[in-house]
Amino acid sequence: MSARKPTAEELEIVLEAQRLEITEHTIYTHLARLIKNKENADILRRIAGDELAHYRFWERVSGRKIKPNRFSVLRFVFVARCFGLTFGIKLLERGEERAQKAYERVLHLDGEVKRIIDEEDRHEHELIAMLEEEHLNYVGSVVLGLNDALVELTGALAGLTFALQNTRLIALAGLITGISASFSMAASEYLSNRTKGGEEADTAVKSALYTGVAYIITVTLLVIPYLVISRYLISLAATIAIAIAIILVFTYYISVAKELSFRRRFFEMAGLSVGVAVLSFGIGYLVRIFLGVEV
Repeated sequence: MSARKPTAEELEIVLEAQRLEITEHTIYTHLARLIKNKENADILRRIAGDELAHYRFWERVSGRKIKPNRFSVLRFVFVARCFGLTFGIKLLERGEERAQKAYERVLHLDGEVKRIIDEEDRHEHELIAMLEEEHLNYVGSVVLGLNDALVELTGALAGLTFALQNTRLIALAGLITGISASFSMAASEYLSNRTKGGEEADTAVKSALYTGVAYIITVTLLVIPYLVISRYLISLAATIAIAIAIILVFTYYISVAKELSFRRRFFEMAGLSVGVAVLSFGIGYLVRIFLGVEV
């Protein structure tokens, strides 16, 4: 199929494609320079090279030169450094999926457009799958610590809120309960991994650490409202809001990094945490009445 000059509408699509390709080339090149893992750096350089070739193709079609979007470069490099290479790149590739749909509108301009679409698809399904990040191997341990802390401590704080009605006492009891539970969960995760067979001691230790650290961070965030707010009901509301925010952020991260369903996982985790909190609040109310506790 021979190339032809694009119309004004098609030229807009081509120029946008150019900007996207040169921007992604710049992002991948920056990331390849920043990361220490040689294999990951080589993969990123390969992708960057393909993106540059795509840019040059679109440049021939449009007859213009385009500069990368510097804001997008800074944003995605920052995200990749803060939240991990895999998360940053898969987030970037989501934008590329939208670009592929635009490319389909200019397929008739040149036979090379179909090849470019195929290469973009290959990036997503082959090259990115080759990336290796240690922390993603321990997502299960993080999920265990985070889920357990959210469900158990949100419930415990809700029950303590009505039973004690004193934010300092609730914070004290919550911290003691949460930190003790984090040690227990970390130890259980270590033993669980060691008894599976074939697990090295350092792998089991890392799993335990990821579980314990995730638990402690979650506990700290959930208890903070009771340390800074004097009214216990407002503290409880703030704790539940923080729990939902943690679930929202973490679920979004996992849905991108692991390509899982966001909606189902978010409502499942949020429903469990809020449901346990409501139930525990009721139990705290009943315990206070039946035992005649006054603090």
